[in-house]
Amino acid sequence: MLSQLMLQFELASQKYARANDIERDPDWFLLKLQEEVGEVTQAWNRLSGRGRSKGKTPEEMRQDLADETADLLGHVLLLAHNSGLDIETSIKRKWRFEPVG
Repeated sequence: MLSQLMLQFELASQKYARANDIERDPDWFLLKLQEEVGEVTQAWNRLSGRGRSKGKTPEEMRQDLADETADLLGHVLLLAHNSGLDIETSIKRKWRFEPVG
């Protein structure tokens, strides 16, 4: 399941990089992930009243948090994919997931 999602993020990221003339070198994946952590934090601060709402409603701020969390997940998967990590196996080991069925 994650491998297919990783591929979808990878294809979207490649397309974005081409359109915006971005070189996705190994450092870019980690730096972009860090950027997204900051954006999730900023969205959380707005939603929780610790940051300026910028005129957004609570529903809009909640949507921003969801959108930024989606970006964060995408960049986690991009980092794993481009680093050749077997993230599915690591999730099962670290989170002690048992096979469903």
